[in-house]
Order: sequence, then C-alpha cells, then structure tokens
Amino acid sequence: MSKTNNDNDSNRETSNSGNLGKIFICGAGPGNPKLLTIRALELINESDVILYDRLVGENIIKLFPERTEKVYVGRGIGDPTTHQNKTNELMLEYSKKGKKVLRLKGGDPFIFGRGGEEAEFLKSNNISFEIVPGITSGIGAAIYSGIPLTHRKYSSSVAFVTGHEDPEKKTPIVNWEKLFDVVDTVVIYMGTEKLEIIIEKIRKGNISGNTKVAIIENSTLENQRIITGEIDNIVKKAKHENVKPPAIVIMGDTVSLNENINWYLQRDSL
Repeated sequence: MSKTNNDNDSNRETSNSGNLGKIFICGAGPGNPKLLTIRALELINESDVILYDRLVGENIIKLFPERTEKVYVGRGIGDPTTHQNKTNELMLEYSKKGKKVLRLKGGDPFIFGRGGEEAEFLKSNNISFEIVPGITSGIGAAIYSGIPLTHRKYSSSVAFVTGHEDPEKKTPIVNWEKLFDVVDTVVIYMGTEKLEIIIEKIRKGNISGNTKVAIIENSTLENQRIITGEIDNIVKKAKHENVKPPAIVIMGDTVSLNENINWYLQRDSL
C-alpha cells in the first residue's frame, strides 16, 4: 500500500513523537549578516517561531520573514540569571504546540552562549533538537581586525575566557594570574566592564607590561572600532575612548600584526 501525504508528513524535520515540535539552537555569528551560515539562513526562513538574543543585531533581524513569530529573549547585563528559565519555558511551550522553533544566539551557542544548558533542558524534557554552530565573536573580531590568534612565529596556543562569570558561582574559575603561563594568546569575552580588575589580576602573573592588547568594539560591522595598546596603558586608553560592549579583548604578541594585516579597515583602498 502506498504512503499517504500524512505518512510523508511524519518524516518532516518539524515532526517528533507525540506531535511535539523541534528546537534549533543556532549561532548567528558575530553580527555581520554575511557571516551567517547557510543552515542558519535556512532556519530563519523556515521556522515558525524565532527566539532571539540581545546580540542578534538589527541587520539580521531584518531577515526574519514577516509571517514568522518573533520573540525577544535577550538578557541584558545585570538582569537576573533566572531570565533563562523564561526562555526554557517558551521553548517547551512552542514545542508542545508542534512548532519549528529557531533559538537564535549571537556568535556560537557553545562558546559562552548557554547553548549547552538549553540542550540539557530540552533533553530532560524529551524535546527533539538540533545544534547549529556559528562563528564565535572572538574569532570574528580577530579576523576582522587583522589579528591572527595563532601564528608560527608568535603563538601556538590560544585561550577563550569570559570576563563575566556566573555570579552564582561560589568560586570564580578563571585563574587570570596563570593564563600566560600556559597560552600565548588570550581572547576575553564580556571583559570591558571589568577590564581594570582583569588587568590587575593578569599583571600579578608572568607577563610583561608591554604585552600587546587590542579591544575590538562592534566587530565585523560597519562601525567596528579597534583600540590598541599594552597591558600597562590599555585601561587608560579604554576609558579615554569610552569603550562600550559588545567588545572583544585580545592579548598577546600577535596583536602587533594588526598594523600590517588590518584588511577590513583598508578594504576600500585595496
């Protein structure tokens, strides 16, 4: 007996046991819509609902179809961590309605994006999900400012660190004093608001005061801005330039290559 249309529909991506919908936890990249993956763009166009974060910019939001239900679930700096509970509830609610839900995050969902926590929640509730990587903002910022995170002459190792750990942790995990004992290049997310404290801790370790530092604000966008300096003066420079998030901080010898490789700033003259 041939399959009916209903039989064929059961094989669609949006279907799941018990008529539950499917959640797609997806990275939107560092901000420039041209850096969306093909899969991310497919999901933007196909999903019934898009739950999007604060770091998903207007240029990407403009790509959302008019027919799609759009729900902002961004968490601002200083908002309570319980905010995540509401996002989890929404994913569960829409899934029970049989919806195809795009959970769209800035950068990559597994790099300081709480994608792992959301995947655990969905798994515990027997909700089908797919995880789609995105270009994390640290890599986007490095490339669009001409700073190789590794280089045969200067750097064989790199660490990605957050400057804003979960306030509910009893003991902070990042050992700032020891970072440059084990890696050559350090990339700091969400570090500008606590930059002075972070620099003070790093200076207690094995690091030279003239180690190069770059702060990349609004990376990959038209209004990208780069402030360069050294461990000894970067805090003063950041205050003078009134640096605001979102921004990535990169430390290490490869920062000096920015002067030569800074292709994005020089692109109009090439």
